[in-house]
Amino acid sequence: MGVSETTSPTTFTTADASPSADPFAIDHELRDLVAPAFRFLHEHYWRIEVTGAEHVPAEGPVLLVANHSGALPFDGAMIIASIQIERGRAVRFLYDRFIEAVPPLDAFYRKVGGAVATRENAQELLRRGEPVLLFPEGISGVAKPFSERYRLRSFSPGFARLAMALGVPVVPVAVVGAEEIYPLVGRAEGVGKLLGMPYVPITPFFPILGLLGTLPLPTKWFMKFGKPIRLSIGDDEAKWLRARLEAMKVRRKLQAMVTRLRQRRRSVFFG
Repeated sequence: MGVSETTSPTTFTTADASPSADPFAIDHELRDLVAPAFRFLHEHYWRIEVTGAEHVPAEGPVLLVANHSGALPFDGAMIIASIQIERGRAVRFLYDRFIEAVPPLDAFYRKVGGAVATRENAQELLRRGEPVLLFPEGISGVAKPFSERYRLRSFSPGFARLAMALGVPVVPVAVVGAEEIYPLVGRAEGVGKLLGMPYVPITPFFPILGLLGTLPLPTKWFMKFGKPIRLSIGDDEAKWLRARLEAMKVRRKLQAMVTRLRQRRRSVFFG
């Protein structure tokens, strides 16, 4: 199923989140304000072809587990936009702790629906019936050199522990096209630490071209949502061991989805 022009309106305010009760200070007005920009990127700049969106439940909690890429988190923004466009649901997302060291960015992330990636925050969002997006590869997912694009790093088993503890489904999300928007050729880790970040990405255009070099390339994207996966644990199994095994299983499935999408693509910029 491709992106439809007749799907739900461009707004992130839905029944999934109540602004009066939200513990993470989401700002629905700001979220609605930035929605048209995200939709433009989704439909016209990266021309994202979406399949399998019907696998995202229409209501109730769900963990969306995606491959991470692109140096900057445009992949997360586009997954959120896809679900809003295709399913009319407002997705919450988890972001790394280092963002807290950059107060303006931390405030923006919280206002548009994010929460610092802790087990407690994830549990709270899921118990509120929210769809929650996370990237089990973490920072290593966006730090891959260009030669290793679309090769998924190891998954943290934290999402599997959450899914098993709360009985929520896991929907794998494969994204192809984001790896090429910022071809990563190096990492300035020293500069990154000064800015409170793990590293500053070095691309063929940044920092040589200054701010102009921060513009992402208009690649052609493909996005596929897999069927929901229910993780279970046997009575005789240690929970930590089962979580690790389930995380490996989800990683293998997602890697296969990414590989198939990449094989389907004819060119980086034209699909």
